[in-house]
Amino acid sequence: MGYYCTKVLFFIFIKFIFVLNIKQMKITLLLIGKTEYPYLAEGYKLYESRLKHYILFETIYIPTIKNSKNLSTAQQNDKEAEMLIKYFGGKDLIILLDEKGSEYSSVDFSSFIQKNMNKGYKNIMFVVGGPFGFSEMIYKLNLPKLSLSKMTFSHQMIRLIFIEQLYRAMTIIKNEPYHHQ
Repeated sequence: MGYYCTKVLFFIFIKFIFVLNIKQMKITLLLIGKTEYPYLAEGYKLYESRLKHYILFETIYIPTIKNSKNLSTAQQNDKEAEMLIKYFGGKDLIILLDEKGSEYSSVDFSSFIQKNMNKGYKNIMFVVGGPFGFSEMIYKLNLPKLSLSKMTFSHQMIRLIFIEQLYRAMTIIKNEPYHHQ
């Protein structure tokens, strides 16, 4: 009887530490420009509100570059990079959402999130580039990259796709019935 009680208390303690770890860590999504299309913004808000039940989540919108029509693609990317870098903290894990990044299944992505939670990061920041992707200035930082698909999505659409996958990862971690295999 004593061994059984000890074992049950141990599992309750581990579950408590797990829940505490999720609530302490924050996930940030860093975006350039507001979401332009109402249907995407509405979907984004839905998953943003759902995520708040699992984890601290923040969306940071960096203003779009003004007069970008007068700039080359490289110049626009460099200006965006200067603004993005201001938000990169030293203790954060910063991950670029990039077509050349690692691909995960939804279950593997949830494991990736859990593994990084367990490493003790206070903030995991995912970064979406502008309409032309990232500047070489950003790539030279050698940050980890994550791809959500081999297909290319607009920087507007990827926001909704990412936040739904993040919500799905949280439900997988908590063993809730949202994800079906």
